[in-house]
Amino acid sequence: MKNSSFHPANSTENQQALTPADPSAELLAEANRCVACGLCLPHCPTYRLTQSEADSPRGRIALMSGVTSARIPMNARYVQHMDRCLTCRACERVCPNSVAYGRLIDHARTMIQANVQVRVKDGGGGQSRQGRLRHFLERALIAHPARFDMLRPFVRLMVKSRLLAMLLRLNILKKHALIQSQWFLTHRLLPGHFWRTSYPAKGQPRGAVALFLGCVARVIDMETLLSALTVLNRLGYTVHVPRAQTCCGALYQHAGLADEVAALARRNHQAFAGLDIQAILSTASGCGAQLADVAAQSPAHAAAVPVMDINQFLAGQDWSGIRFAPLQRKVAVHEACTLRNVLRASSHLYPLLARVPGLEIQALAGNDQCCGAAGTYYLDQPAFANALLDDKLQAIEQADPDYLVTANVGCALHMANGLMKKGRNIEVLHPVTLLARQMRIQ
Repeated sequence: MKNSSFHPANSTENQQALTPADPSAELLAEANRCVACGLCLPHCPTYRLTQSEADSPRGRIALMSGVTSARIPMNARYVQHMDRCLTCRACERVCPNSVAYGRLIDHARTMIQANVQVRVKDGGGGQSRQGRLRHFLERALIAHPARFDMLRPFVRLMVKSRLLAMLLRLNILKKHALIQSQWFLTHRLLPGHFWRTSYPAKGQPRGAVALFLGCVARVIDMETLLSALTVLNRLGYTVHVPRAQTCCGALYQHAGLADEVAALARRNHQAFAGLDIQAILSTASGCGAQLADVAAQSPAHAAAVPVMDINQFLAGQDWSGIRFAPLQRKVAVHEACTLRNVLRASSHLYPLLARVPGLEIQALAGNDQCCGAAGTYYLDQPAFANALLDDKLQAIEQADPDYLVTANVGCALHMANGLMKKGRNIEVLHPVTLLARQMRIQ
């Protein structure tokens, strides 16, 4: 790798770098680009639920502008409307003026986070027991994802011994949303693995790439990560896995914690520096979108290495000589918001899956609407998240697939839990996992 800087392979042009020197001025300038046409309203999940202008992109931009220019106060109601935003960025996809709404909502949340008094009045100053647990996990694990590797054997033991299922049934834990969200692990394949720094290509070498692991995926989505290694190695790519890589920073970004985001970005920049690679690949579109956004704000460099979603990378490969075992099953394809609206790479899912003979592929109805996971949104705004999840579960019910595929681990977790609660035995998995399984049979 001649240059270690991140650079998005397919980031939207409207994601211009907003310098932190004067975020208020930058926010106002971008907010003023909104012409209030209202084309975003029918695409906004929260507006569809509430029919409230304040819960629409247009309304939120007006509120941001009002607060930033001191025309209206930054109070608890303002915070509520900002917090209700899923950051799905469906509005950006249809905006005729290419307003960078994702940057606007992130800056608004950074300003809220800096205003301690507002957070205290809003209830954010004192933490509940659930809040304290989340805060501990974010500091002790999310910011140090290598620790998930040490945690993984214990999680596997708890799942295999059915101890996890027993704990989740305890009355004292039934009202704890974060803990209850782990139900899907009881039906998840959790392979054991100790990461090496490099995995050599098999067959004719084509080059080298790096794999971004993320944080929670190291525990709950290991099959996807190992499947990515299998497919990439079989295609002739050596895969590098730097030990020093860390969290992408998306959870901190959406919480308005700008300093933490910058620190994680620096650590990732250093982790991938010096590698002679063609691309940095992510199996989770949420992580990929965050890395792409970070890249869009990085200084320009002469030779940049693209950050790509693995589906986009695989779609551009030569598959001659690779055979897949037939699979006479029906697959419903969920398009994660980050893949569809930010990376603009959801179209690559379908031709990839079509490489498996016999597979019946169907786009899930309502793919233009968020499933409600949105990072930790399903924990912070459970009423909205569950309403959106119900819509997805209805669409899945109508499709009646054997598999549901999605390219984002958070969406997979959210929908898998919903299906389990309804008693539906539909496996939720990543497209690359399905490819690897059929490839291994040959």
